Amino acid sequence: MTFKPARLLLALIAIAASFAYSPSFAQNLAVVNGKAIPSSRADAIVKQVVAQGQGTDSPQLREAIKKDLISREVLMQQAIKEGYDKKPEVKAALENARQTIVINALARDYITKHPVTDADIKAEYDRYAKQTGDKEYHVRHILFATEDEAKAAIAKLKAGAKFEDLAKQSKDTGTANNGGDLDWASPSSFPPEFAAGFTNLQKGAITDTPVKTQVGYHVIKLDDVRPAKLPSLDQVKPQISEALTQQKLAAYQQEMVKKAKVQ
Repeated sequence: MTFKPARLLLALIAIAASFAYSPSFAQNLAVVNGKAIPSSRADAIVKQVVAQGQGTDSPQLREAIKKDLISREVLMQQAIKEGYDKKPEVKAALENARQTIVINALARDYITKHPVTDADIKAEYDRYAKQTGDKEYHVRHILFATEDEAKAAIAKLKAGAKFEDLAKQSKDTGTANNGGDLDWASPSSFPPEFAAGFTNLQKGAITDTPVKTQVGYHVIKLDDVRPAKLPSLDQVKPQISEALTQQKLAAYQQEMVKKAKVQ
């Protein structure tokens, strides 16, 4: 039996198509010096790129990934040929990378089995709101090294000296040139002893006695008070979820370390 030219061409096209779509052919993205690059490797990279919002699945993206994987395989083969994979520092780096990949897989699986719930997030938000309080305070301070210096400054202020002028003497160089201004903040943003020094003050008042903290002695002035502007639960839900996830992983790690026999 013989093929006419037209029929021969159609037959060749059909044969080529059958190879192109056969499972064995589709498994490999390319073969470099006899070493196959699985198509699944490119698929994984595409999935990661799309998941991170860095691009969309397209022929152009896949072609770029293919070229990159081929280039990497060529360089990898050359590096192995020259013995770089046997170098101690390379082996150490590979082991560190292996540990990181395996540990990350363990962490993802653990969080899948022990997820942060909406109830957990709500409870953490409520705790934060309670700790922050319902008021914000606009305060100023002057920091001194000794209690006597702070007392002398309080006496000068009571005698009519301007707070902004005395603030230039402050050991807090970050606020000395702006009148000791600490801007608006909640009491929880400060050390407890510092916060206790201004939460009971009237607007415009200064502390009668120096407030001692780890960094020195403070003279504090309360400029104003306003209702606290807390973000809504929906606004901070992702951040709270991430923070609680990291807490879960840290607790799991500590638990495993305690159980381990370390010599």
